[in-house]
Amino acid sequence: MFRTGKLVAAVLAAVVLVGCSQPIVVTTIQIGRSLNVDQSVASQTTTFKPNETVYVSALNSARGEGTISVRWYMGSQLLSEREKRVSFKGAGATEFNISSATGFPIGDYSVEVFVNGASVGTRRFNVSK
Repeated sequence: MFRTGKLVAAVLAAVVLVGCSQPIVVTTIQIGRSLNVDQSVASQTTTFKPNETVYVSALNSARGEGTISVRWYMGSQLLSEREKRVSFKGAGATEFNISSATGFPIGDYSVEVFVNGASVGTRRFNVSK
């Protein structure tokens, strides 16, 4: 009887640990022109035309949850800031994008990616004709 109780306790402890959330860890930041079905970047590049949409994808290699956010800049000027609350049971990708109805001015840009408010990396790109 005592052995059964220990076994039940061990199984319950394992279920509780598996159910506990862990922070998401971004392992790769991709930037490019298009997306794959899984939200990773299909066509990676750092050079864009003024009328193109720019995609950034934050990849995680394991389960986790948290808030992923991005800040888009032209030089030092903040253009846009967005965030998504995410929860993954395994590897995954979180996509963000930016576009301009009138076209981006020629110049240097960057996007900074954050996890739970902490910067995890910046990708630079440029817009040219």
